[in-house]
Amino acid sequence: MSKRNVLVAGCTGYIGLQLVKLLLNHKKINIKYLCGSSSIGKKISYFDKSLKKKLPKISKFNKSMLKSVDIIFTALPNRQSQKISKYLFDKNTLIDLSADFRVSKKSYYKWYKKKHLANKNIKKSIYSLPELNKDSIKDYKIISCPGCYPTSVLLPLVPLLKYSVIKTENIIIDSKSGYSGAGRNVHKKFAKKNLYESLSAYGVGFHRHNSELEQELKKHCKNEVKFNFTPHLTPMYRGILSTIYVETKKNNNQNKIIQTLKKFYRNKSFIKIMPRDKTLSTNNVINTNNCLISVCKTKYRNKFIILSVIDNLIKGGSGQAIQNMNKKFNYPEKMGLT
Repeated sequence: MSKRNVLVAGCTGYIGLQLVKLLLNHKKINIKYLCGSSSIGKKISYFDKSLKKKLPKISKFNKSMLKSVDIIFTALPNRQSQKISKYLFDKNTLIDLSADFRVSKKSYYKWYKKKHLANKNIKKSIYSLPELNKDSIKDYKIISCPGCYPTSVLLPLVPLLKYSVIKTENIIIDSKSGYSGAGRNVHKKFAKKNLYESLSAYGVGFHRHNSELEQELKKHCKNEVKFNFTPHLTPMYRGILSTIYVETKKNNNQNKIIQTLKKFYRNKSFIKIMPRDKTLSTNNVINTNNCLISVCKTKYRNKFIILSVIDNLIKGGSGQAIQNMNKKFNYPEKMGLT
């Protein structure tokens, strides 16, 4: 089969650069266009010297480009993908890495304080965390990739809540990310935070990812799940470690939690359930599309700590986008990701 042509919009951001690197190793993909706004006319190697292969120079997006591509990846600021979605042809599939199609119109306005620019296309989109979705992804033109924090949280929590292994209230989620998780403008956003030598909590109590977590936990568990989520920026470039505090139902114990997770993910290549009480580091997953999950005991018999680690730029971003593409077009799941 011939290669599919791809356009990458937002190619010079942290996730955009990582996406280009992965796509270069995908046997079924040809990068037709690289699009940006402040870098027009430059080679992408200007932003990452490891990208030495011959690639198109960065150009400004034009809707006429959509006629000659099959897949559009958008790693853009919020609302930009909504605009692009209005121009799609029948042949196009849009894979979005922003928050533009992750939540409902009402929820988007509540949490992002702006009206959605493509309401009709919300129904044409699917929120796709690959391990939690069935084959319905093939029926959608717009695929919305989860945020990096929610990816690290939903993967361990959904099976345990779905099968009533843990209680639905008093869940505490403490997530720590490398500064790349806040995007290329992180140094402007946190100019006074001394990024390289300090740990900073942000979005305390009301981070936008709350909307995504609430929506997806309710979808899979059918009941309201009460949790507190606090993200932190750490003085490292990439990686996420989520520490999740849960309480079991009835006589469920550590073995029950581990066996539930193992059974749920038994055929999932990128999810690794670790031995009990295994301490984890982001170093275990850097430059991979893996999510490692560990279940640890506490001094209380029915309370446990779940550790979940991912690379925010791959499993939490570009790798997951490619995983969704592979699923959409019946490519081998690991293609471009090993």
